[in-house]
Amino acid sequence: MLTAILLSLAGLVGLAIGGELLVRGSVAIAQKLGVSHLFTGLVIVGFATSMPEMVASVQAALDGSPGIAWGNIVGSNLANTLMILGISALVMPIALVGTGRRDAVTALGVTLLLWALALSGLGGRWIGIALLALIVAYIVWRYRHPGAALLEDDHDESAPTGTVISVMLFLVGLGILVAAGDALVTGAIELATIFRVPDTVIGLTVVAVGTSLPELAASIAAAVRGKSALAIGNVLGSNIYNILLIGGVTMGIAPTALPADLLPLQLPLLAASAAALLALLWFAKRIGRVLGALLLAAFVGNVVLVFA
Repeated sequence: MLTAILLSLAGLVGLAIGGELLVRGSVAIAQKLGVSHLFTGLVIVGFATSMPEMVASVQAALDGSPGIAWGNIVGSNLANTLMILGISALVMPIALVGTGRRDAVTALGVTLLLWALALSGLGGRWIGIALLALIVAYIVWRYRHPGAALLEDDHDESAPTGTVISVMLFLVGLGILVAAGDALVTGAIELATIFRVPDTVIGLTVVAVGTSLPELAASIAAAVRGKSALAIGNVLGSNIYNILLIGGVTMGIAPTALPADLLPLQLPLLAASAAALLALLWFAKRIGRVLGALLLAAFVGNVVLVFA
């Protein structure tokens, strides 16, 4: 048990350090390329911070535990929308004006697609291929139609100026995030096994929260630095990647239907959270601390229900 606790603590520290380095590098890359922080969060940071989910889900699928893999995908998206935005808003209110509306529509659409897939009971490698094709189409679409807004600031004085340094910070931050996420998940799963927690619950809670901590670290770092679009883009991009990219790979490795125990509560809650985020982006000016506390409370309440 001591080893599991030490791994978990080391993972937490590593995630904090890696998240800061990744955000610094990605902001600088956005400045060099002249693309928006939203696009950077959606494509660069969203993809990078989804790698722990990818590692955990693929490993679970290869080990013959697709329930953990799909539970991780659903649980991670819930953690992204409720826990990460909630905690980030508690640390620093997040401005929403004109941010990520089209991508929130996409996130809701792929969430409803996942729910429909679960209801149909279908499974097959062709579904995995279709999901992967959709994520490629999404990236191409966002690159060709980045939106009117460019960078939120003309210049970020704290961002590194050299291209090589920017890329190195991004890669080092990503490496630390993946290693720290793996350490945290390994320790958390070991602790969950000691206390005899079922596989589905492990996927929805322990693994999902553990693999979502890179997104949490990156979003908090972005929020503190006043990069609201980067924080929102990170969450939306990660949600889309989790369903299309990680879900596609998982379905390709383990071509079976989604676990039925996700249907009664988790998938409806996931769709409701995606719809709520879309509504906030269209009608609210910011996610303040009160709303952040409500989002976090909703996440905690769901975790309690899962364990109950």
